[in-house]
Amino acid sequence: MSPTRPTTSAFPGIAAHGHVTFLGAGPGDPGLLTLRAVEALAAADVLIAEPDVLDVVRTHARVNVDTPQLTVADEKSAAAGVPVIRDAANLVMEAARSGRRVVRAVTGDPGLDGNTAEEMLVCASEGIPFEVVPGIPTAVGVPAYAGVPLRERGDGNGVRFVDARTASARCWTEAGASDGILVVSSTLETVSAAAAELVSAGRKPDTPLTVTVAGTTTRQRTWCATLGTIAQVFKQGKVLPSPEGARPVIAVVGEHGASARRDELAWFESKPLFGWRVLVPRTKEQAASLSDQLRSYGAVPHEVPTIAVEPPRTPQQMERAVKGLVTGRYEWIAFTSVNAVKAVREKFEEYGLDARAFAGIKVAAVGEQTAASLVEFGVKPDLVPSGEQSAAGLLEDWPPYDPVFDPIDRVFLPRADIATETLVAGLIELGWEVDDVTAYRTVRASPPPADTREAIKGGGFDAVLFTSSSTVRNLVGIAGKPHNVTVIACIGPATAKTAEEHGLRVDVLSPEPSVSKLAEALAEYGAARREAAKEAGETVFRPSERRPGARRRRTT
Repeated sequence: MSPTRPTTSAFPGIAAHGHVTFLGAGPGDPGLLTLRAVEALAAADVLIAEPDVLDVVRTHARVNVDTPQLTVADEKSAAAGVPVIRDAANLVMEAARSGRRVVRAVTGDPGLDGNTAEEMLVCASEGIPFEVVPGIPTAVGVPAYAGVPLRERGDGNGVRFVDARTASARCWTEAGASDGILVVSSTLETVSAAAAELVSAGRKPDTPLTVTVAGTTTRQRTWCATLGTIAQVFKQGKVLPSPEGARPVIAVVGEHGASARRDELAWFESKPLFGWRVLVPRTKEQAASLSDQLRSYGAVPHEVPTIAVEPPRTPQQMERAVKGLVTGRYEWIAFTSVNAVKAVREKFEEYGLDARAFAGIKVAAVGEQTAASLVEFGVKPDLVPSGEQSAAGLLEDWPPYDPVFDPIDRVFLPRADIATETLVAGLIELGWEVDDVTAYRTVRASPPPADTREAIKGGGFDAVLFTSSSTVRNLVGIAGKPHNVTVIACIGPATAKTAEEHGLRVDVLSPEPSVSKLAEALAEYGAARREAAKEAGETVFRPSERRPGARRRRTT
């Protein structure tokens, strides 16, 4: 439980009873949360939501936010294999009465959730201040991601929404008699029965139908059929029975010009790496921007650290250098990695220093990520490579030592114990004296979990991005060699050579030694692969679906 903190009532003159925000989490893509939703989550003391909704909103909440479970198991229910569903309204009221700020997050929009309306009434009856933060309704967001517009210009018919799980016979009769677009909330298990209900109620069997599961997420899949053929499509595709059988789906029934051109409008599922599981052999901190870039291509990044960072064995050299930095020993300090920034920052904190200690010292950074970590520390770099984001690129822009303009000729270079000598040699050639200091050591990381190791060796990943020779050696050392169906992408010739020495086939080579260009090259490879399959009239499969025994699924 997080500590209780005093809160201010939303209504002046009324004693603080806590506050409740009923928040719409949208259909599943965390990027669809509103700005107001993010603000409310950041201020929450208590976050109450079903597990799938928690996955969407948790990253925007405080680290120590209290998240009471709605589904629990006591000994009796566990023995019977039946979970106990806790009353969300009681959990909300219990937290609010204690004076805390509560966020009650639900799928889609809270205004379309009958249970949420009841919880609001309970708050109102007890005088608990509350607010509603709307979210994108699932029945609207999912068709948009599936490339199925619900209206087109000149269409005079309305759009009707039906929940097949609670629809009455009268509802089906009215829906069947309508000629307009129908959006049906159902499950994979029952959507065929819903289609049969509509045919019985008067809809023509050849009426077009799209069915989308896991909409707005990288697990999204869409089937195109008609009311009369959807059951056969599922049967031929062996969609049921499956663990996904009870998962919610959105079905769009009806025909208009835009829906007939779904192949042109399916922007989300046609992303170059849609659904690809991509292994990134870096820590979450190091891989943040790279993983975001991969997600923009539709991929699902999975970070696996291959190295661990430890303090230097003899810290005295680093201590002397930091003291020299404060006393004016250096003209420049050059950071070659985020870890170097972190090492210096930790040493500063140890001595009670902050970013002000950099006053009067020029600061250089290799690469955008390193520069961003410096800015976060409160230091704006004076020099970042204008071209290649590497030590060589930094040297291209580094000024030669000039005794007239540079009162001090020394550079502080905090680095890893295994760093190359390129930068040191280049700076010396430019006339600078260099204190090359071991700020941290890199060691091989611990092996990843067993399921990750099995996925690596068994072909469960569609691609692996190798950003250095050491990532190749370390990944093979801690997890085994990637399966031969896995696409191997390397940041440069040296890394590719190491991969080949380990028996790996290199499929993608970055045109520049940049992680951003490496991800871009993989996306281009995926796009070319997808286009080639379409031109050949073949179904587009991810690389992992080509391995022996893999269940082949259509992704377009």
